[in-house]
Amino acid sequence: MSGTHGDLRIQHSSRKGQARFRLAAGSALLLFVFLLAAEQAPLAPQIQAAVDHVSANSLRGHLAFIASDLLEGRATPSRGLDLAAEYIAAQFRRAGLEPAGDDGYYQTAEMIEIEPPKDGFEMTIVDHGRAISVNSEEVTPRFHTALEIPGKSLYKLDGHDEPAMKDLKAEDVDGKVVVTELPDFSGAVAGDAIRRFRMLLSAIRRARPALTVMLTRDGIAELNTRLVTPEEDKTAGPLRLIVRNSEALKWYAALGPGPTLAVLKLRLPEPRETRVKLRNVIGLLRGSDPALKQSYVLVTAHYDHLGMRPEGDGDRIFNGANDDGSGTVSVIELASALATLNPRPKRSIVFMTFFGEEEGDLGSHYYADHPVFPIEKTVADVNLEQVGRTDAADGPKLSQGTFTGDDYSDLPRVFRAAGKRTGVRVLSDKPYGDSFFARSDNVAFAEKGIPAHTLAVAFEFSDYHQVGDKWQKIDYDNMAKVDRMLALGLIMLADSPRAPRWNESIPEAEKYVEAWREHHR
Repeated sequence: MSGTHGDLRIQHSSRKGQARFRLAAGSALLLFVFLLAAEQAPLAPQIQAAVDHVSANSLRGHLAFIASDLLEGRATPSRGLDLAAEYIAAQFRRAGLEPAGDDGYYQTAEMIEIEPPKDGFEMTIVDHGRAISVNSEEVTPRFHTALEIPGKSLYKLDGHDEPAMKDLKAEDVDGKVVVTELPDFSGAVAGDAIRRFRMLLSAIRRARPALTVMLTRDGIAELNTRLVTPEEDKTAGPLRLIVRNSEALKWYAALGPGPTLAVLKLRLPEPRETRVKLRNVIGLLRGSDPALKQSYVLVTAHYDHLGMRPEGDGDRIFNGANDDGSGTVSVIELASALATLNPRPKRSIVFMTFFGEEEGDLGSHYYADHPVFPIEKTVADVNLEQVGRTDAADGPKLSQGTFTGDDYSDLPRVFRAAGKRTGVRVLSDKPYGDSFFARSDNVAFAEKGIPAHTLAVAFEFSDYHQVGDKWQKIDYDNMAKVDRMLALGLIMLADSPRAPRWNESIPEAEKYVEAWREHHR
């Protein structure tokens, strides 16, 4: 009996697998036929005119303002960031896009700036008779209530030890204070650092210790902010304290993992807070097809950067022309170009720029968690990063662009076909493309199951995250050429009857495939 049922299950599973294979094969064939026809047929005059609308001079004009000293590096939050948002909204308005935010073109979010208390603050780490004192200037609370801990045991959680983070249980840290070290978010390892930081936060949220002390080697001025979502109240989430103290860091480095004999004593009066508004800028080019216009293609970039050095001689402004002023002005230029089409593309195209990418993809994750357009109706995100410089660290990058995670989905194939029509090579680069996949705003959408990739021209260049990244160093003719390829690819993507699909045979894409299934049940 059991053998018979087993055979039936195998046969049924086999038939389901064959059906899925036939569906996937048929869908892939449909895309192949569509792209082949698009590659061979002459461009309609209105499409050619829209592609030709992209102008190097226009890009130069936009970026000369976005990356100017006036905007002081567009830190999140800052007056310069607000000026950039206003400029982007004005360009969307000029192009005739529909406003798609809760406040015109703005999707507004709220950030709390925290001022640590100076009076009445005491913090001491006691270990084998040794006392390490921390003063209030070295502390940033990530919560908004007073807290007093007369003495609780410390538990070391190593943020580099992924198995330890995954295995952390509530009973391990019940009534204890977790101490850990924040990863280094700068330079080439930023993507991996962000991934490990998210894993660390997940472990802390799951275990819920009495408090978490996060030691850092960086200055804490930029860490005294927190994005607030509409769903949470002032005390939501685990209590965290950011601490910059060199003696505590040395002590931590010599500390063994897990439970310790060290004790934390803390008296923290209620911190002061100031609330500030942050804005994603969103404009809609509504599609022309009665059915397909209810599905959406996103074209995105982040418009923030690193702000200014607080002190020192010489240039102190991180202008962020290539990272990511170039992506921002490309979104503006593509919106202007595609808005000239009549008829418009069949699917709706959403043009969007984000705040806070440099702070951990804040704006993109905020949108993904509070979408203006339904996630299940959003078929793709084409994110643009560092598309202006051609003087890459590994050699010149002319007439080419690379998608991160190129083989994770079939979305890049559309742009590869567009590149053949416009003289731009759309490449696959596994070392850069895979490692950078989780280092930009596309990952916020990929985690929701949306096929989402970032296109870059130069992944690394000499002025990356330096004050020398200025608008005068951009290759505007090449950026315009790449943007023309993007314009045609977006039209093809929006006109295709088939939405992009994740590649189920790629292990790195498995979690994104599962997320897609979650939203398409």
